[in-house]
Amino acid sequence: MEWQVAAQVLHVLFVALPVLWALGMLSPLDALLLWAMEQTLVHGLGGSAMSTNIRLLVMFLSSVCVATCTFFIPSSLGVVLFTVAMGYLLSQDLTQLLVLLKGTSPTLGLGWWGLPLSLLFIIGSLTEAGLLHQLYLNDPGNVTLGVNSVEHWGSSVGPPSPQEVIGWLLIALFLITRLLRELQGACVLGGAMLNPLYPKRVMTAQAFRLKTRGLRFAGIIRRILLNLVSPLAMIAFLSVDESLEKLHTASLAIGFTRAFRMVWQSSEAALLQMVLVVIIRLAGGHRVARWHELGTTVQLILVSLVVNRVSQFVCKLSFALTVLITSWTESKQRRQSAGTLLALNAALCPLLLAVVALSALLSAPLLPLFTLPVFLVGFPRPLRSWPGTPGTACPCPDSVYYQQLCKRLASALRPALANGAFGCCTPGSHYLGRFQGRLLWISVLERGYGYCTVNIKGLELQETSCHTVEARRVDEVFEGAFDHVERPGQCFRLLNPHWGNVLTPCSMLPVRVYSDAQNVLTGIIDSPDHLRQLNSDFLKTLVWILLRYCVQELTRGALQTKGQSLQTSGRKSQSSQHAVPSEPDPAVVTVAMDSQVRPESSSSCHLRGQDSSSPSSFADWSDEDDLFGPVTMRRPMRMMVRTDEGQTEFGLGVSLPGSVEIHSLYESMALSSLPTLRPLGLGLGLGLPIVDKGKDKIPAPTSTTVPSNSQPLHFTSPHSELFSLPSEWRTAQLASSKLQVLRPCFPEAWFCFCLSQLVVESFGEGEFEQVTLGLQEDRALRELYTQVVLSCCVALGADAQMFSPNLLFRLYCGDGPWTEGLEWLRANKELHQLTLRAFRYSVKLLVDQASLGPVESLDELYTTLQDYHNNWFIGLVTDHSWQDSVVQEKPFLFSLGHDLTMGAYTSRVLSLQENLVQVGVLNEEGVRGQWANLSWELLYATNDDEERYSIQAHPVMLRNLTVQAADPPLGYPIYSSPPIHLRCL
Repeated sequence: MEWQVAAQVLHVLFVALPVLWALGMLSPLDALLLWAMEQTLVHGLGGSAMSTNIRLLVMFLSSVCVATCTFFIPSSLGVVLFTVAMGYLLSQDLTQLLVLLKGTSPTLGLGWWGLPLSLLFIIGSLTEAGLLHQLYLNDPGNVTLGVNSVEHWGSSVGPPSPQEVIGWLLIALFLITRLLRELQGACVLGGAMLNPLYPKRVMTAQAFRLKTRGLRFAGIIRRILLNLVSPLAMIAFLSVDESLEKLHTASLAIGFTRAFRMVWQSSEAALLQMVLVVIIRLAGGHRVARWHELGTTVQLILVSLVVNRVSQFVCKLSFALTVLITSWTESKQRRQSAGTLLALNAALCPLLLAVVALSALLSAPLLPLFTLPVFLVGFPRPLRSWPGTPGTACPCPDSVYYQQLCKRLASALRPALANGAFGCCTPGSHYLGRFQGRLLWISVLERGYGYCTVNIKGLELQETSCHTVEARRVDEVFEGAFDHVERPGQCFRLLNPHWGNVLTPCSMLPVRVYSDAQNVLTGIIDSPDHLRQLNSDFLKTLVWILLRYCVQELTRGALQTKGQSLQTSGRKSQSSQHAVPSEPDPAVVTVAMDSQVRPESSSSCHLRGQDSSSPSSFADWSDEDDLFGPVTMRRPMRMMVRTDEGQTEFGLGVSLPGSVEIHSLYESMALSSLPTLRPLGLGLGLGLPIVDKGKDKIPAPTSTTVPSNSQPLHFTSPHSELFSLPSEWRTAQLASSKLQVLRPCFPEAWFCFCLSQLVVESFGEGEFEQVTLGLQEDRALRELYTQVVLSCCVALGADAQMFSPNLLFRLYCGDGPWTEGLEWLRANKELHQLTLRAFRYSVKLLVDQASLGPVESLDELYTTLQDYHNNWFIGLVTDHSWQDSVVQEKPFLFSLGHDLTMGAYTSRVLSLQENLVQVGVLNEEGVRGQWANLSWELLYATNDDEERYSIQAHPVMLRNLTVQAADPPLGYPIYSSPPIHLRCL
């Protein structure tokens, strides 16, 4: 008879399988196995959902082995000690044990004291469990505290049992910790009301820290109670349980393994479950025979399942009601069939509740078909929803901003998670962060004792209309909780104005992140008054850069000589294996651009910066990077070396010249930032004059430099050779008339001032006056710099009497018009990059003077240029070095752009500073339901239309943002971090 019934059931099931598959309710085998392991691990063995499939499999097998060993331990004391120790061990992230051994504390961040304190804490827990078990369960004369003590709960006969006393303590701990957790967030009571204690209208991170000092203190108290006191109290409650006398059953072995592990794995959830068991006993539940016979640990398993399924039912029902109500209230979501669907759902209300209940029982997502109010049960799958390891994204140039932000955000998440500002943070929870145009999707992957693993995704910046609509609603939700202003005489608004939204505000996090400011330069770079000063500023900036170039090479050469003197004759560095002339020119210093700069102090209010080194890829001018890379030819350089007697001698050093790869100027550039078009051939090297390279050879005098178009210049100061420029930079074939006209424009006073400042930096105060006076009176050195600076000015095209905005922008981008010496300048790559860098500095100086006022002294100008060099990156957004500077967290970045739609030139400034990132929690069942529909729609219905209804903007459900946050290929986040491990005790 049984076989006949089974056959009938299978016949019906096999017929229904294709229908279930088409509806997306039939789970694939891999997803079904992973879901079964996760449910067993969480509810049967006390573990957590894991971040990857491998971790889930390993943790599942380890937990099964521990439960099996518990079953075969003959002594109840051994069971208690074993399960307490193994529960603590399995609740840790075993892959991070090396960090623990190195001294990073899992408790309160106590440095190298972390490991001893952790060992002391677990030893204390084992001692407590063992002593309580021996005193109250193995004492034959202790009648009132014996195995039947549960029957006396709540009665006035005799003193209360130890477990009842501990039960009252657990209730008190639960109420206190829950109250303190509610005070940490911006909303209370599930987001229905605003927290009156949370600060409002806070604009700076410093003010936020000041106003939340009391909340942080309450969070620390909650941390201590939840992570230190509660585990000890729960261990004491379980150690004196009467079920320990009947351990040799599979259910009790699994129950105690799970109970002692939950104490560590999820202290907050375990505390809630034990409090519910205590309340049931106090209410007389122990008088129910079957419930009493189950034992405490099995009761905890049942309570855990009931609490989880009820909470899922509430979340799914809330999500279903949101879909139903907004299908009519949101005008843009109202379809012709909206009224019919609402009527059907009202008429079939029992069926709708049954679908929601079945989805909750299976822990499967509630699938709104095409996000309409037509609900199905999605197939069961793990909480993280996607099969691959987190970290897959669709990168673009904007991904670098999220890469920098995620590192800082992860550090800010730790105290917020530990204090409870994010509510009950469990695996499967999703949070949305907002700062300026950036949206961050934070998913909790796993949670244990003192750690949390998250995945942070960055969504595309506001480009599409759907994205903009939902991003605006996100701003409104956060403003309603964080930025609302009360009118005079109006009582405090307690209700959350956006309570029906799937997003509930949680907290603000101080994060060191780039603030993006874009300004229109109309009235600045098109103003004749401002442009008239640009030529003079460019010459001064180029003089400063060339002089600093020599100082940098002097320092670089001295370090190389010192390093070579320490090597044996048989060992040479890779950089010294290039060919060196046997008779070097003692008067010519030919060196490569070195990016090492000693830190400079500045008292100016202006900001110092740095620039890119090529039109498309300009290496970061930092202290560690070699800007131009190695080349095959190197020339000797003369450098000043101090002897033991204090005298000054000159020695030969080896330079590090190099080359830089020139990338496309408009690589990855947005259309709005392209410059205006020019006639074909300009700037492309077509029809350029031929230059006789044979005239570049320069004789090797002993104390002079020989420009190609002038008489030899004799240095009168012995220190002038240190500031001499490479011979290739003096070979420009330009008409002498052009240079003669520009010669009065050379800033001689500025040249002497820079020399004096650099001499102090290089030689110190001792020889300051003598060396400076000699250099300033050396006419040959001044003539050398005059020739090179003016040649670069003419070759770049920056010798115009009056710049136009278009010419300024093209020169800034390195795409200026063809000039007589442009080919010579581009042939000398180092000089070309230095010249381009100087022009970009002068443009930044022009913008600053128009905004902040003119530079009034040479000292202020020198300090401003130092600031640019040290703290700024000045280049193009399309430069690869722009992205490198963001990752390296350069304090400031500056770029020019051209908006063709507005017909205006713009500037973009990124400032690295501490800002407040607003974070809110999402309805996790709403996220899983929309992801389930996305999976069903693309994999089963094959509806890959880019304009389909189910991804259009929905301000309440945030449908478009949720679809973006899905893992590729179904979603398209532009950045996704690998699983990030956070220590959050």
